[in-house]
Amino acid sequence: MNFLTPSHPLEPLQAEISELLEQLPHMKHGALIQQALTTLVRMAEVEADRLDWKILNASLEDMERAFRVFYPYRHVRKIAIFGSARTKPDRPAYKMAQDFSRAVAEQGFMVMTGGGPGIMQAANEGASVEKSFGLNIQLPFEQGSNSVIEGDPKLINFKYFFTRKLFFLRESDAVAAFPGGFGTQDEAFECLTLMQTGKSGFLPVVLIDSPGGDYWKSWDTYLRDHFLSAGLISEPDLHLYTITDRIDVACKAIASFYRVFHSSRYVGEQLVLRLNLELSDEDVEHLNQNFSDLLVTGRISKSAALPKESSNDTANLPRLILHFNQRDLGRLYQMIGVINQLGMNAPEATHPEQK
Repeated sequence: MNFLTPSHPLEPLQAEISELLEQLPHMKHGALIQQALTTLVRMAEVEADRLDWKILNASLEDMERAFRVFYPYRHVRKIAIFGSARTKPDRPAYKMAQDFSRAVAEQGFMVMTGGGPGIMQAANEGASVEKSFGLNIQLPFEQGSNSVIEGDPKLINFKYFFTRKLFFLRESDAVAAFPGGFGTQDEAFECLTLMQTGKSGFLPVVLIDSPGGDYWKSWDTYLRDHFLSAGLISEPDLHLYTITDRIDVACKAIASFYRVFHSSRYVGEQLVLRLNLELSDEDVEHLNQNFSDLLVTGRISKSAALPKESSNDTANLPRLILHFNQRDLGRLYQMIGVINQLGMNAPEATHPEQK
């Protein structure tokens, strides 16, 4: 593979990389590794400042650290918990975060926080360090690693917000947000934006108020008064999240999301919904009658694993396949809710936290 011009000063580097590339066909994911290396070498031909290369290197180092930490836990569902770093231990929201994290950890989930003080520390305390991750970023004020997660190998120190946020969203199987400031609002809206646009996997989002509190209820009113009424969002978008001030409701919203629904992926133009149990023909007909507006063509139908999924760990799970319009994500979340309700007579999943 010759991706440099003749007599290019990087020709010695090309020779070394070409030798490495010859080994790649025998490596797992060799084609993707080859593509990444080729991209890096092509970038060496581009006029770039030293700062550009420092950003690239630091970003890759952030990702390398995170990939290494998360890989051993890839089959355990994780809940990202957001909230203010300024919440004091004597505040009701602090205890709510402790109790919620303890409850989901007892269900088998692991929790991810920003690794800092306030709500983040409360969540790490509730879940315990064994069930916790910390995705920390150093700021000139108020953001240091909390005493629970400090020194633990599951604490990852990120240089950049964007790489940190990437892993929060990549690794999350659920999101729980407590009251907070700009950062909490940013994280909540980022999650909802990616869900609404189909750029994240399907996951439950719970917005948790203190008992009797109205932080998220007021936020929801604002969305309805200024977003929905102006046509800036659609009514089904309001189904992307659940608001509650009760821990049992928050825990149920997460566990029940995975009662029947397991995971999803696209195979070509088909959306594949993997399920924990097979729906009846009558249930599938019910979905077709009530959610045909989601389809570009055809019907929602049952399927075994498609050929491209044959080597996947979920190959044994039943599926639903559909030509989803990739636009009405709020409606699709409504359908997932119905799918989980159709399985209400099925026994509770023994391990909803397992992927």
